[in-house]
Order: sequence, then C-alpha cells, then structure tokens
Amino acid sequence: MAMKLLSVIVPCYNEVDNIFDFYDELMKTEGFFKEHDVDIEILYINDGSKDGTVEKVKELHQKDERAHLISFSRNFGKEAAIYAGLQNAKGDYVVVMDCDLQDPPALLPEMYRCIVEEGYDSVATRRVDRKGEPPIRSFFARMFYRLINKMSKTEIVDGARDYRLMTRAFVDSILSLKEYNRFSKGIFGWVGFETKWLEFENIERKKGETKWSFWKLFVYALDGIVAFSTVPLALASLMGVLFCFIAFIFIIVVIVRQVTMGDPNGTTGWASSICIILFVSGVQLFCLGIVGQYLSKTYLEVKERPMYIVKEEI
Repeated sequence: MAMKLLSVIVPCYNEVDNIFDFYDELMKTEGFFKEHDVDIEILYINDGSKDGTVEKVKELHQKDERAHLISFSRNFGKEAAIYAGLQNAKGDYVVVMDCDLQDPPALLPEMYRCIVEEGYDSVATRRVDRKGEPPIRSFFARMFYRLINKMSKTEIVDGARDYRLMTRAFVDSILSLKEYNRFSKGIFGWVGFETKWLEFENIERKKGETKWSFWKLFVYALDGIVAFSTVPLALASLMGVLFCFIAFIFIIVVIVRQVTMGDPNGTTGWASSICIILFVSGVQLFCLGIVGQYLSKTYLEVKERPMYIVKEEI
C-alpha cells in the first residue's frame, strides 16, 4: 500500500518558545500514523515574527527535514498564513493547528479515524468552555456567535477552532475560493461537505502571550459578519425607511400644530429638535459606517493584491 501524507499547517507569530514543544507533542502521534502508513510533513508559516521563530524552525529542519518553513515578508495575519499553508500542503490529509498547543495533537488519531473509518470529509474541533479567558471577552465571543448565526445562512459553531483535519477534496474546495478578505471559520462551513465535531476543554497557553487583543478580536468578528451576511445593509435600509416615515409624521404634526395653535414663543421646542437632529444624525452615520465596511472590502478585492508575500522558504 502506498504511503499517504498528512500535512500539518502551523501558523506562527512570535512563537519562538513553542516551536520545539509543538514538534515534540506532535511526534507523540507519529507511531499511530506509521501504523496506518501515513507520513507527516510540518509546514511552519512564519507570519512576520520579530523574535527567533525563523531560526528555531531552521534549527528544527536540521533535525528533521519534514519540518518546512514558509516565511512572510511581514505580518499578513493568520488568515493569510492558513491560506498559504493550504496552498503549499501536499498531503492527502491536511490539518491546521496553532503552535501554542491550545490545539491538542493528541486528538489527531481520533480525527483521522473519523475520516477514514466513518467517511467524513473533515473533522473540526470546538471548545466546550473558555477557562482562563477574561469574562468580558468570553461574553462578547458568545454574543458574536449568536449574532452571526442569526444573520448568516452559513452556520458557524460556537467555540469553533481553526483546528481541523481535512481531506484533499475539502482543501481543494477551500482553495477554489480566491477572496482576499478571508474568514476561515465561515469558509469551512460555506463549502459544505460532511463534518464531524469533536469537543474538548479549553487548554491555556503555557508559553508566550496571546496575539489576540480585544480590539483585534472585534475587528475579526466584524470581518466575519461582513464576509458572510448582508443583513447589516438590509438593517441600514430598514432604519432609513423607518426614520423617513417618522420624519414625515413629525412634519405633519408640526404643520397641523402651527396652523391650529400657532407658536407665540419662537424658541419653544428647540431642545427636542436638537435631540431629534442629533439622534437621526447618529443613525445616519451608523448606516454610512455599515455601507463603508462593505465598500472597503470591495475596494480591497478589486485591487487583486496577493494575500501574502513569501520572503524565504525551506
């Protein structure tokens, strides 16, 4: 029987302390895959790290030539790193994993069995808790998943990780989507196929610090909503119609009041008028912001710039 190949995609941004630790944990599954005639290649995607990540991967490559390096010219973001990994993966099976060991390699054998024995096209993972996260961050994360699932026809599972084992057909379908503004959690769901979900308890990072600040997570969530739903545009249109109707009613009220009662004091009602003007202006700016988000994404798409630029490759 011909050997199969498993490609492990590992996006890295300032993960110098975790390169060898991740490799050691991954190699604990090597015996299982050898028994099933599956070889392993590891693609470390260096996303513009400013520490010694590149040097560590090169050192690891000297130890094991199956460890490869693709290094970007600058930080292009995790989505670009995932896409670069998928483009360069040669495996019959492909898995995306974080380098910080919050995606446990020990799940890989079970994920492989689900694909080979149960016939799934991909096996995805989700956290059943958010132990170790700040409560406010966990609250907004849950609200995001509720909101986007109400807005979008594409299901995005609460607690979903990028940690996912895929068949070659599944990977090829993802690569067929050439969009510049990528939201992988949505793309994985949009392409369809049969997916099984495995649950695990949250594992806290042991070394290094998370690269996801609250602001970055907010922007990422906003990108996801814009990428997989046009409901905000419909909401902006609905608010526009609603306030036009309210304004029309107010105009009639003012005309009737002026005709029947007059206005002996010219300053009467100035406070309420100012409040209404400020409120309506705020709604207008909010709606313009929504339209601006979609317009900015379109602007970036039509430029057709590459998602990443490779500086070095081993």
